[in-house]
Amino acid sequence: MTHSGPREPCPVEPPAAGRFASRWRTVLAGDWPRTLVAVVLMGAVLALAGAFHTGEVPLIPRIAYWLIMCLGGAFLGRYGGRLVVPRPWWETRPITVIGLMTLLIGLPMTLVGAIGNNLIRSGRLGLWYVLDVLPATLATTAVLTVLAFLVQRRAAVETHEAPRGAPPPRFLARLPAKLAGADLWAIEAEDHYLRLHTSKGDDLILMRLADALVELEGIEGARTHRSWWVARHAVVSAERAEGRATLTLAGGLKAPVSRAYVKPLRAAGWF
Repeated sequence: MTHSGPREPCPVEPPAAGRFASRWRTVLAGDWPRTLVAVVLMGAVLALAGAFHTGEVPLIPRIAYWLIMCLGGAFLGRYGGRLVVPRPWWETRPITVIGLMTLLIGLPMTLVGAIGNNLIRSGRLGLWYVLDVLPATLATTAVLTVLAFLVQRRAAVETHEAPRGAPPPRFLARLPAKLAGADLWAIEAEDHYLRLHTSKGDDLILMRLADALVELEGIEGARTHRSWWVARHAVVSAERAEGRATLTLAGGLKAPVSRAYVKPLRAAGWF
């Protein structure tokens, strides 16, 4: 591993087209190929089974219809989910995410499915089958969302730098009085408490790390261990010895990196 010093924030905000392209690179990166394979297989199963009363449609149009439906839902979930669901929730609140994603994908896909069902069966546009397909669409979407969680590898739970002019991250308001105004370097979970490591020393607050991750949005950092979150600007160096990875932070603090997070953090450019 190589030295990883503090990163300077970019003084110029990228144009809208650049932000859009960057977001789509994120959407299509990582475990997208594995998710895509699972979605295509599900589409093939639904087509061969003649789901949603499509059994009377010839096989080739039926396969095309279901592949388009499943891929459309997958893109909606992959892109829309990044906009609607806070990033840390993908690991810390999976049940909530599955519920939100089921509604986010299932409701619009119910409308699309009803229109498509009418079109391929009768050649006419309409919403006559909305109530018929709603329960099955929501159930299918929930199953696909669970499958997406199962096929994805563990990802680093990252928090992100706030855009210029945004209010301070909510978590900073929780700093004890003696740490007010300090630079937050890391957070370490200790039972039901969090130990805050800062430029003014450390102190404990009563809070869960999972809840803290949501409020840390606005500070660039990541979970490096089930019990640790680290601010990226605080990382001075990284090393790996005897199969264990460690980050050295400002002030000489050592933060562990568990094996589950080494590859995602390396892919994110931490090492």
